[in-house]
Parts: sequence; structure tokens; C-alpha cells
Amino acid sequence: MHVAKRDYYETLGVERNASDEELKKAYRKLARQFHPDLQTDDQHKKASEDKFKEVNEAYEILSDQDKRRRYDTFGHAGGQQGFGGGFEGFDFGRGGMGDAFGDIFEDFFGGGRSRTQRGSDLQYNLDLSFEEAIYGKDVKLKIPRWEKCQECSGSGAKSSAGIKPCPGCRGTGQLRFQQGFFSVSRPCGQCEGSGHIITEPCTVCRGKKLVHRERTLSVTIPAGIESGMRLRLSHEGEEGHNSGPPGDLYVAVTVKSHPIFSRQDTDIICDVPVSFVIAALGGKVGVPTLTGETIIKVPPGTQHDKLLRLKGLGVPSLKQNRRAGDQIIRIKVEIPTKLTARQKELLSDFAKESGMTLDKDGDGFFEKMRSYFE
Repeated sequence: MHVAKRDYYETLGVERNASDEELKKAYRKLARQFHPDLQTDDQHKKASEDKFKEVNEAYEILSDQDKRRRYDTFGHAGGQQGFGGGFEGFDFGRGGMGDAFGDIFEDFFGGGRSRTQRGSDLQYNLDLSFEEAIYGKDVKLKIPRWEKCQECSGSGAKSSAGIKPCPGCRGTGQLRFQQGFFSVSRPCGQCEGSGHIITEPCTVCRGKKLVHRERTLSVTIPAGIESGMRLRLSHEGEEGHNSGPPGDLYVAVTVKSHPIFSRQDTDIICDVPVSFVIAALGGKVGVPTLTGETIIKVPPGTQHDKLLRLKGLGVPSLKQNRRAGDQIIRIKVEIPTKLTARQKELLSDFAKESGMTLDKDGDGFFEKMRSYFE
């Protein structure tokens, strides 16, 4: 009796308009679920094998645009149009099925298809003063790291005679074994995929191929850098494994606070105390800048927290074609706490001429507020 095949979309549990990514996601999930080598119960292993074949056949057809189009038009009869079925049509050398299967193999068998390994990244924490961050600085950093042994040129052996073919993989670096329907290769654990073992280790690195050394690097800190930024120095991290590329070095910057200045983007902010007389009548005051003291004019009637701007005296911009910031002077009007009798008399006369009423009990304002809301 002929048993009709299930619809491929139904097999994968997706809609007929499913995207390539949705197809791949569904296939990966089902392949993990029904892979025969992951079944511990022999009773269900045969059923899993059949289901695994069915899932792979469905994905093999639907992951190929031409085959999918013919299947949508002719159904399973499209197999007679030349697009085949089962495992015969797999192509592991390019995208589609090969990509998905490559991902599955990594999940099942631990990956490791590359013998080389990139070195680890390193981070150096650098403290800068406020001025150093503004103007930049050339620094020398001492970086402890693993480097290739110069004595053996990174071979790990005392001489070339001390390097022998690995007996485990016979010098191939790979072990091949059967996994269900497939023949799978993975790096040899005895030689870590290198294909050879060291019988006479180097006397300096003792066969590790790497030695721990302190390296001095000259680094230019750009003007205008901010706290929390990191500089990346390519290939200045740990040495790679089995001739892999080295990692990177990151210089993490922390800028110390300043007793007078603070920073906002490319502007420098400074609070400047001004007497209430100068704030009222106007005048000149000396203010600090990073390049020394300068004189500014305070306009008459300047209020507390008024901002005055000194163009171009801020932080150089890290972005090209952008001018440096400004220095912002924030006026802090100082109120005297001790007055002579004559000063009090003058202020009282000023208040009278201004039409002010001095409420000595301090309740005048609140009395006015109460009357306002009555």
C-alpha cells in the first residue's frame, strides 16, 4: 500500500509563505529533536531516524528556491521534474542546506573545525588628569601578556628533531568517525589539531610555545578624550593559538575631577563668584581658564546663575572639522553675611527709594500670598 507523503510545510511546522530564516529556524529545532544519535531509547531510535529523514527531505526541497517553486506548483510530483528527494540532493559546499547543517554539526559535535584560535583581548585602565584629557598626552604603557617564544619561534620544541607526527591522528590533525548517517571529522585531541606532538620541549617555554613578558607600548592619547572612552590597539593583545592572530588591547580611560572646572561635551564650565554690587552695577572680574587668568566684563543687572561664554576656550573636538568648545562662566552672586551699621543704612535707603517694604518679622511675603488666594 502506498503511503502519501506529508506536506513539506506541515513537516517543518511552518506556513507556506515562510521566509528562509523561518525555514532554517524550524529545521534546526526539529533536527536537534529527532537526530538519531541523540536518542537514548532504542525503542524510539528507528522512529527518530525516519522522522529525521523526513525533516531533512522537507528542508532540502524548501531551502532551494527552484525546488521550492516547483514543489509549490506540482507538489510531491515535482520530484519527477528533476529535483529529487531524500539525502541525494545535499550540497555542503555552498549556502542553504549546507549552512544549516554546518550549524547543526557545531551544536552536536562541538565545532572546532579551525586549528587556529585568536588571542584574547586585554584591557589597560588609564587614569588621566583633567588637563591631560583636554590637551592629550603621549604615554608609555607596560603591558604584561603572553607572547610567542623567540627561542623556539613558537614551535614549542627544542629543535625540529623534537617534533614528531601525532600517533593519534597520524599527522592529519583530524579524527574521522561515524555519527549515524554521516562521517564526521573533528580536531585530534592529542595534538589539538596540529598534526604533531613535541617530544623535546623548548627549554624556555617548556613546550607551551608562549612566554609571559612585559611589553612597553607608546600610546598617544588624543586631545578631548572623555572618561569612559576606550582606545583600541589592534593586535596588541595576547598571542593567538596555533599561529592564530593576536587579540587587541583596549585602553580604558578614567578622567579625574577638577576642583574648579567641569566638562559638558566640548564645553568647560566654571563657577565664578561675583559681589552683588558688581552684579548690579556691572564691572570687570578675573576668571580662571586652563591657559591662565583672563578678564571678563560683567553686564549691569547680571542675575545669579547667568551664563557668560568665552569662545574657543573649551575642549578640542575628537571629530574632524568641528571647532573646539567654549568655556562657560556661571555667575554666582555673593550676598554679604556681615554688614556694618553704615552699610545697613545705605541698603535701607536703597530699599525705600525702590519702593520696597522691609517686613522685619519675615511674614510679609506669606501675608501677601494669603491675601492673593482669598
